[in-house]
Amino acid sequence: MSEAIDSNGKKYNRIMLIVVLLIGTFCTVLNQTILATAYPTLMKAFDISTSTVQWLTTGFLMVNGIMIPVSAWLSSRFNSKWLYISAMGIFEIGTIMAWAAPNYGVLLAGRLTQALGVGVAMPLLQTIMLSIFPVDKRGTAMGLAGVVVGVAPAIGPTLSGWIIDTWQWRDLFGMIIPIMAVVLVLALFFMKPVIETGKPKLDWLSLALSTAGFGSLLYGFSSVGDDGWGSKTVIFTLVIGTILIAFFVWRQLKMEKPFLQLRVFTSKEFTIATILSSVVMIALVGVEMVVPLYLQIVHGMSALNSGLTLLPGALMMAVMSPITGRAFDRIGAKRLSIAGLFLLTAGTLSFVMITKQTPVIYITFLYGVRMFGISMVMMPATTAGMNALPTNLISHGTAVNNTVRQVASSIGTAILISVLSNVTKNQMPGKALLSSSPLEYKVKAFDATISGYHAAFWIAVIFCLAGFVISFFMKNKIDNSQVVNNEKENIQGGKA
Repeated sequence: MSEAIDSNGKKYNRIMLIVVLLIGTFCTVLNQTILATAYPTLMKAFDISTSTVQWLTTGFLMVNGIMIPVSAWLSSRFNSKWLYISAMGIFEIGTIMAWAAPNYGVLLAGRLTQALGVGVAMPLLQTIMLSIFPVDKRGTAMGLAGVVVGVAPAIGPTLSGWIIDTWQWRDLFGMIIPIMAVVLVLALFFMKPVIETGKPKLDWLSLALSTAGFGSLLYGFSSVGDDGWGSKTVIFTLVIGTILIAFFVWRQLKMEKPFLQLRVFTSKEFTIATILSSVVMIALVGVEMVVPLYLQIVHGMSALNSGLTLLPGALMMAVMSPITGRAFDRIGAKRLSIAGLFLLTAGTLSFVMITKQTPVIYITFLYGVRMFGISMVMMPATTAGMNALPTNLISHGTAVNNTVRQVASSIGTAILISVLSNVTKNQMPGKALLSSSPLEYKVKAFDATISGYHAAFWIAVIFCLAGFVISFFMKNKIDNSQVVNNEKENIQGGKA
């Protein structure tokens, strides 16, 4: 590999830069799901309701999603070294606030502060990894990034359950504080300015439209699980969010130097890759919520044990992501994506047939198959899409890709949870049966619950099948330099 030179023409240690980047971003992304099994403990500690405590995750994901589009402007405006250190510093401040929180208000403020840092760090990780590696090595680089993007959220519930059962909720944040302190110190020495920057003006109207639009949309979908699709709040926020995002898109396409370059979608390869990675995120996040519910409600498992049941799948992804990254460099994304989505679809289809008697080891195996398939699609598809863009559009492509994935995962989760709830509710026996025949009521109520899970998994299968069909439209591995040149012409032609 060629010698590592930063944007100032100075040599730097590429390996140490990657280590610092991966460890820091892993800690930030881990926080997306680290409170998954801590809700009952926090409700008791602060005497708050379920609808209140869920804002610790809903608010986090909303702010995270709002910041991702902003990351493209930040990375093109500010030195990547100090942008990364700033994101890690903001995250560390939020973590300390949450750890020391004397009340729920401070805890929520700490979570939202953390999300500001995560929203910048996650897309910055991908942008830097794509910038410091040549095109023919980007698969390997993004495979490493896949360990962060895919594995960190997957192990969050397991880690959360273990810490809650062993220590106290504050340790969820306390364990991260010293790690982040070390990352900040190392970043001062090993992080370098590796992305070309300029002085693009910040379009405040675009920022406002982006913030309000994506914030409203993410809030609406996050509220579906509790309020249902017919809720006035859900309908209002989704409509307002859609209108504001439509204005945002219109403005970006009209501007000579847009806040977020949406013309990346003129690249067919980028568009297909973004759709595939979004489908995979829906399959990952949506089912990741449904399976623990099944294990806890149907099998009566504790939060910790249900998390441990899914841990092998997360470890499978950790092992496979770098391997599939190297495979991408050799054979391209098409064959990997087709094979991965076949495994993902087959693994998800098997969940449709689960019952109360289904062995837990079978669930663990199926979940592992799904995660194996996801590891073959997520980062290879994303890398293929980014390779189709010129270097100066990578930060915009990363921001667009991450934003679409964030919104897609929120939509997918909302759909799966609402289908699960509605089917279960509609098939639940009448209360009269409870008094006349309690045993029969219990059997029918259980059948209704199982039917809800089956319906939710059928929806997941439909998403996976759609991705499987789309994967055939991806290009085979071709000369990467030619891809960049061709797509650069396409982008410039669209701009003109």
